[in-house]
Amino acid sequence: MERPSSQDDMKKQAALEALTYVEGGVVGVGTGSTVRHFIDALATMKELIDGAVSSSEASTARLESLGIPVFDLNDVGHFDLYVDGADESNHHLQLIKGGGGALTREKIVAACSRRFICIADERKLVDVLGAFPLPLEVIPMARSYVMAEVLKLGGRPVVREGLITDNGNVILDIHGLRITSPVDLEQRLNNIAGVVANGLFAMRPADLLILGTPAGPRTVEAG
Repeated sequence: MERPSSQDDMKKQAALEALTYVEGGVVGVGTGSTVRHFIDALATMKELIDGAVSSSEASTARLESLGIPVFDLNDVGHFDLYVDGADESNHHLQLIKGGGGALTREKIVAACSRRFICIADERKLVDVLGAFPLPLEVIPMARSYVMAEVLKLGGRPVVREGLITDNGNVILDIHGLRITSPVDLEQRLNNIAGVVANGLFAMRPADLLILGTPAGPRTVEAG
């Protein structure tokens, strides 16, 4: 296998490695730059799958443009495999996601999957989550209230300007966190009125992490 020479090459290596886990049926597809490589690769074997469920309008458009049928999740229910990227992963495969603003739909699709494979370049694996700002999807009328509650938790919330989610909501990015108890923080954020979802994938972490590295793809299981 050709050795990747750039960050984008490493993302592509991880995406191509994830393709080896596709065994037909319906495939759950996430959002982001690494997933775009996976969608393009998936199109080379579209005759072997029934189609996909998607976590964003952007991914849906790309899938359909390549001739891959996209199903409504309500019509599919559970399925075997979900492939998505991450902004950070710790060694327990608990993730921060939502850099692309699709965290709520990503959580829903991940919850319906029997196996969740995360694909990323090697820089995304960290010892402690939080260097990447943690996204919250928030109902617009609750923005100020949620920001005040986040400040009580020790985070610094910043409104992501120029972005409205596919669900019509806003994103707050929480800076300054060192997340040593991801499950606890995920639950606490979920309990703030007005928070639709937060970008911690700790209660439902990835089952497998595929990292693109200069030496080729590396597979990591939860430690």
